[in-house]
This record gives sequence, structure tokens and C-alpha cells, in this order.
Amino acid sequence: MDLSAYRDLWKTRGVMALLASALIARLPVLATMVPLAFLAKDASGNFGWAGVVAGAYSVGTAVASVVWSRMADRRGARKVVIGTGMAWAAMMAVVALLPYSWYRALPLAAALAGVFVAPVTSALRANWPRLVHGSRLRAVYSLDATAQELLFVIGPMSGAVIVSFASPRAGLLACAVTAAASIWWFGMNQQPGTFHDGNAEPRPTARELLFHPHRTALLFAWACLVMGFAAMSLGMVAVADHHGNRLIAGVLEMVAAIGSVTGGVVNGALPGRRNSYVWRRMLGLTVLVVGCVFVTSSVVALAIMMFAAGCLIAPTIAAVYERIGELTPRSAHTEIFGWTQSGGMVGAAVGSAVAGAVVEAFGVRYAWVLTAVLGVLATLSLLRVPPHRPVDMSAADGAAVAA
Repeated sequence: MDLSAYRDLWKTRGVMALLASALIARLPVLATMVPLAFLAKDASGNFGWAGVVAGAYSVGTAVASVVWSRMADRRGARKVVIGTGMAWAAMMAVVALLPYSWYRALPLAAALAGVFVAPVTSALRANWPRLVHGSRLRAVYSLDATAQELLFVIGPMSGAVIVSFASPRAGLLACAVTAAASIWWFGMNQQPGTFHDGNAEPRPTARELLFHPHRTALLFAWACLVMGFAAMSLGMVAVADHHGNRLIAGVLEMVAAIGSVTGGVVNGALPGRRNSYVWRRMLGLTVLVVGCVFVTSSVVALAIMMFAAGCLIAPTIAAVYERIGELTPRSAHTEIFGWTQSGGMVGAAVGSAVAGAVVEAFGVRYAWVLTAVLGVLATLSLLRVPPHRPVDMSAADGAAVAA
């Protein structure tokens, strides 16, 4: 294991500031869902309405993310990120301050807030090929994927802490204020002028961007992967319910996240001197998920297998990110990652719904069976995607990366 790639990233100008600002900018957005759900429940008196409000927020985000990402490619990410970030903070403050008697307006207000979620994630990933090359690009995608896993743990937990010690309104207002400051910081770290110039390659249409032999396969695999993650999450909840202890679900999620962080750190430190096929990582993850199918009756055994499977989550996500970025023209990098985000949100919603029906009909272990089937489909779709090939740093710095 070679840590020089991480040292190189630390020394590369702009990388750490961009990553740090992106992480802090994404944190309040992820923390929002817990106080938003509790606010809707307190206002309406039932969790059913909380589900409606959360769904409206997710739909707004999924619909608008591609629009903002496409606009960022055309006009530059700085203005789009800062503009949408300030609008999101304002809308979330409005949601927080709505009187409880207006609870029927919460779905509309939440949907409007979702529409203005800033394209931080897609703008961040569009920047990496512009800042680093060669083995450092692999390391930075691994670092990004690993940090994302941590955010999914810390974000909702921080929202829950504020709700527990203050109130849902205070939680939403804290998220709004934090997001306004952190998204401004992230926006100022964008590089104006690198997104659009007269010498850039022709910008593809949405149809050309999506319907491409390799990009289509990668987007399909990504949707399957996220559907599988949603199915596993529901499976963990079902296991906890089966054993009569809800804390088990949180423990299993944490174990899988620790495994993912471990795998991501190791993956970024690998020398990367051989061709790397993304389908191999997807297949490895699928095999480990299959192992989970046979141990759902034992919480300890399942936790061990979830840690093992988690070790391949971040490396697989990083490989998908890297291939999508490498096989997309730079003039459309932000947009393609916007499509990735939207596809992931749709996949998560579908995966949860299908997994719920499967678990109800066949049993707890079939949540992992469903995940494994989705993993096989993703692996098959990736077989023809060209591998990541090692690039000599001196050559990489002097040559353009082929799209």
C-alpha cells in the first residue's frame, strides 16, 4: 500500500479546499431529512404526512438536479452553486417558520426547497479531472466516495441531535444557516472559465449524453447499485425488527459504513499499475452480498459479512465515478454527474419499495437476494466498459485526457 497518492493530493493546489468545502456544504443538506420529517409529524400528528413531505422534497431534488448541472456546464458552476444554495437556505427557513396550522402546505414548500438543492456533488466530481491526473485521480475519487459514506452517517445523526436537544424548527434553521455559508465557500472555490470556452469540444445533447454504449451501461449499473443499497438498508431494518431490537439496524449500518471507509482508504492507496475493470469490483461486491444471504439469522455473522461487503462499496462507487468522468466530454461533466445523482435518487426510491414487498412476501434474507440480483445485472452491463488504464504522470500532465 502506497500513501504517496494521498500526499500528492494534499500538495496539489485547490484539492483539499475543494473537498473540505464540498463536504461541509453537503452536510446540512443531508442533515435536513430528520428535522424535516419530525416537523411534518409534529405539525400533522402522524408519520404518514412526514413521508409525503419527505417524498415531495426528494422528487423536487431529482427533477431539478439535472437542470442545475446542465446550467453549471453552460454558465459556470460558481454562479449556479451559490445562487441555488442561497435559494435553498431561504426556502428551508420558510419551511421551518411555517405555522403548524399550515401543515398542508408543507409538501409544496418542501418540493420547492428540493428544487433548489445546489449541485454540489456533481460540480465537485466534474472538477477532479481538471485538477488531478493519473494515479491521483483514482485516489481522489476513492477519497470522495469514502467521505460520502461518512456524510451519510454524520449528516442524519447531527440532524437528530439538534432535534433531540432543541426542536425540528431549530434543526432546519441551523441547516439553512450552515448551508448558506458553506455553499458560498464551495462556490468560491470553483474555477471560473474552465467550464466553457471556444476551444472546447462540442457539447453533447442530453440524448447523446445518455444514449452512449459505455455511459448508458454505467448509469444503469449505478441505478442498480443504489437500488441494492436501499434494499440492504431495508433488510437491516427488517433484521432488527425480527430480533426485537431496533438498535441492531443502526449497528449494521455503522459496520457497513466502517467497512466502506476502510476499503476506500486502502483503494486510494493502491499503486494502480494494472488495468482496472469496474465490472470486477461490482462482481466482488455481489459475491460478498450473496454471503450475507446465508447469515441473516445471526446478527454477529451478518455484521461480519456486512463489514466485508462494505469494504468494496467505496471502491466500487469510486470506479463508477472515475469511468463516468473519463468517458464523458469535459463540457458535460457536471451534467452527467447530475444525471447520476437523479438516477440514484430514483433507484433508492424504487429499491426501497421493491425490497419492502419482497421482504413481506418471502422473508428477511430476500432483501440481500434482491441486492445480489441487481449486482449481477450491474456486472453484466459493465462487461464491455473499457478499463481504467494506468497513465504516466509526466505524459498525463502534458496530454489531454481522451473522452
